[in-house]
Amino acid sequence: MDPNAYPATPRWNLDRPFLTGRFHEEIDIPAKNASSKSVYTDSFSRSATNPLGYYSPSVQENKVIDDLLSAMVGIEGRYISIRKVRGKEGRFIFLIDASMDLVLQEWIEKMFPLCNEFLCISQFVETKSHYKHGLVNHAFAAALRAFLLDYQAMVAQLEHQFRLGRLSIQGLWFYCQPMLGAIHALSIVVEKASAANISGSATLNLLQSQAKAMAGDSAVSSLLEKMTECASSPYLGILERWVYEGIIDDPYGEFFIAENKSLKKESLSQDYDAKYWKHRYTLKDDIPNFLTNAAGTVLTTGKYLNVMRECGHNVQVLLSDRPKLMNFGANHQYLKCIKAAYEFASGELLKLTKEKYDLLGKLRSMKRYLLLDQGDFLVHFMDIARDELVKRPEDISAEKLQSLLDLALRTTAAASDPCHEELACCVERTSLVNRLGTLKDLEHGIKKSPAKFSENNKSVCNVNGELDEPVSITGLDTFSLSYKVQWPLSLIISRKALTKYQLLFRFLFHCRHVSRQLCVAWQVHQGFRSFNTLGTAITRSSLLCRSMLKFINSLLHYLTFEVLEPNWHVMHDRLQTAKSIDEVIQYHDYFLEKCLKEFLLLLPHLLKKVETLKSICLQYAAAVQVLMPSMYISDPDIADSFASLKGKKPKGRGQALKPATDCTSVRDSIVSFEKEFNTELHSLGPILSSSSQAEPFLTHLAQCILGSGSDQ
Repeated sequence: MDPNAYPATPRWNLDRPFLTGRFHEEIDIPAKNASSKSVYTDSFSRSATNPLGYYSPSVQENKVIDDLLSAMVGIEGRYISIRKVRGKEGRFIFLIDASMDLVLQEWIEKMFPLCNEFLCISQFVETKSHYKHGLVNHAFAAALRAFLLDYQAMVAQLEHQFRLGRLSIQGLWFYCQPMLGAIHALSIVVEKASAANISGSATLNLLQSQAKAMAGDSAVSSLLEKMTECASSPYLGILERWVYEGIIDDPYGEFFIAENKSLKKESLSQDYDAKYWKHRYTLKDDIPNFLTNAAGTVLTTGKYLNVMRECGHNVQVLLSDRPKLMNFGANHQYLKCIKAAYEFASGELLKLTKEKYDLLGKLRSMKRYLLLDQGDFLVHFMDIARDELVKRPEDISAEKLQSLLDLALRTTAAASDPCHEELACCVERTSLVNRLGTLKDLEHGIKKSPAKFSENNKSVCNVNGELDEPVSITGLDTFSLSYKVQWPLSLIISRKALTKYQLLFRFLFHCRHVSRQLCVAWQVHQGFRSFNTLGTAITRSSLLCRSMLKFINSLLHYLTFEVLEPNWHVMHDRLQTAKSIDEVIQYHDYFLEKCLKEFLLLLPHLLKKVETLKSICLQYAAAVQVLMPSMYISDPDIADSFASLKGKKPKGRGQALKPATDCTSVRDSIVSFEKEFNTELHSLGPILSSSSQAEPFLTHLAQCILGSGSDQ
């Protein structure tokens, strides 16, 4: 607890102890008397002219009762003195005249524990009433003070009876019996609380445990329950304001929910490992026992209310609709109040995100663009941005790419979608496989390869803020899209979730790129359809091209119709019936994790195989556009066909290229590509089969792609 968070105790409380009850002298006692609460002395009284033994037993009894009544409220008498043991907090001894009648001594010994317990409780009340000990201890001390007033009233009534001559030592003991158990139980609580110097939840837990321990004594148990109720009143006030308003009004740091004000909501859209939702408000260790099972609900309720407050939405529950959290009795009414508050906060936040901020609409928009649900804009973009995307990542102009993306969005069906303005280009400096490795380190908190996103989301930076070393890749390998997400939707579509969308997009985008390149290669082969190419390298190349196209299109079909669509519909249906924002976050994260896994992005050994196959396809497609025109160019019609494919003016029959007399190198190249592709594809089969028992979705992948080479 911060010492500056509460006022200082007035100096007079320490300098003038006679005003506060701390007027007993301190003494040291020998070790042999360390466990005794009374000490006999021969030379005792300074005020009495004669020792107590000088008088008859009846007179001694009157004098002792008079002193006992004073000792019961912490005041010294003529024959009973009170001393505080030096170095022993809350420990007192009583000095009595050794000449006292032995029978009286036995009765007095029985009364001294009551006197000592009164002094201990009084001292606790005085000490714990200081500001620094917190609201719970203040309330507990106030309840004890009220109890001591009843106790002092009892002593006053006994004194009245004594003045009337109606009270004997046996009668005094008899009338004190009802109070003995109560004050003893309270003294135990006070002693334990003082020894541990506890406050807040710990004080409530101590009171509650002691009440349960005394369940056999209904009167004492009822008293302790009443004390617990009184002590918990300010704590329940803090709890009430949290679950009804989302405000922590806790000046002494006693509440079991801590707030980290350094975490801002903006971090959700900036840092991959943003901690706002989980660490802005957290549970402490000292949770009251009666709230242990409801602690998570209490925490979540206030968090929901705070989210709505951050949105400028008035979420305060009407005073008329607030059931008071005044106690936590056996009827568990307080749990019903907490549940009602949670349902209100959860319902209001869900309504806010779904209706005002159109959560489902935003997710559909992200599916449309980042998961390529409607890819017409992407086809146009890949056509007009090809010259820029074939550059190395560090040479690409992000501004030019953004303008081309805007043009593609405005000239396609995406122009009718108001969310298309939230899209932005993003070019990273590392391959997809390396990016996945970096994210794996982030997930597991590995510090040896930390990374963070730059503010413009265009690259990955190392700990020194320097860019990673570029690899031999182009923008086609590293291009991605970013999406601007505003609060409070950033709770659901956080930086972490958006990164997962981008990984899925990059894989889909690159597969589309491979498919487009193979289609171009296929068009090259179509230029030979009117000629007899049976038994030539062209026929063999055509079969290989068809096999590659079948592979990549089967992979795209699997990704789209076997993974994205069914998982999306499952998530969409769950979001419709979600009862809290935490369930929404859970369902959304589960969707992304499942897609990443079924995309093979979380299975490195399989992903590398697929990446190798895609790389072979790209190399082949590039080679075809170079090798094919060198074959059978003796016929000018074929030359014209290739010229038209490349957008050039046909040369005509009189301007045909020289005939290719040696095609051995072309055939060897085709055979090499064919052998390499088939080897990689067939090696994928056993891996998928062996892994399908642990990962059933691999069976669908195997069914989709393993037949792609069967036509050769």
